[in-house]
Amino acid sequence: MLRVTKLTDYATVLLACLAKAPQRVLSASELAEMAKLELPTVSKVLKPLSRAGLVEAFRGSQGGYRLAQPAAQISLFAVVEAMEGRLGMTECSGEHSQCEHEPHCGIQGQWQKVNDVIADALRSVSIAELGRDSRKSIPLKLAKA
Repeated sequence: MLRVTKLTDYATVLLACLAKAPQRVLSASELAEMAKLELPTVSKVLKPLSRAGLVEAFRGSQGGYRLAQPAAQISLFAVVEAMEGRLGMTECSGEHSQCEHEPHCGIQGQWQKVNDVIADALRSVSIAELGRDSRKSIPLKLAKA
């Protein structure tokens, strides 16, 4: 089964919380309460999101976090890459393949197509869309391979 990690899932939840109050700076404690997550987990998730430029971090007594750009401009692709690194379904679909079978493998290009379709699907969904009523489906615009 293909899955993102729990931390990536939590990242989408935290970004959706921040999207509900885009102008406010929310503390990690406030975010933990809103998302119903433990504070250490929230702090752990916010670090890579900040490094990737998806959230802005503010220090001090009134410090906290807010989205670094509008929620509609933050794609799931950006979140996945911030939390998990470059998207690669297989070793050979990544940027720096170390697969010893690559020189004589006949299916590498097909995996790259799959990788590209998944990347396009992730790019087509924004944090703003995730924050909308979850009972409404989000149409994915998948490219034909």
